[in-house]
Amino acid sequence: MTAYALARLQPTAAPHPDVATYIERIQETFEPFGGRFLVHGVTPERIEGEWEGDVVLVAFPDLAAAHAWYASPAYQEILPLRTAHLPGELIFLPGVPAGYDAATTAAALRAALPA
Repeated sequence: MTAYALARLQPTAAPHPDVATYIERIQETFEPFGGRFLVHGVTPERIEGEWEGDVVLVAFPDLAAAHAWYASPAYQEILPLRTAHLPGELIFLPGVPAGYDAATTAAALRAALPA
């Protein structure tokens, strides 16, 4: 089942050259794990709630591949280039299985509600 790496990167006053190096090298780190950009460094259109920062979304074949990418020596080597100069958050998300129907989730939620 497809998994996603979702990053929210906080704005900074001025870009650092290390961030450019990180961006130049990141794609080669996730390609061996089947990762590919779906969204890269865009400011989202905020519809509801609070949001600050840019978004990066990478798809992987599954959570194991996403974890293997993050732990890989190639990614760990460049990670400080970003974290030292561009604060943000990174989360992994499992996708829904083929044939997913939100009505099933709603039914489970209703079953758990107090009578």
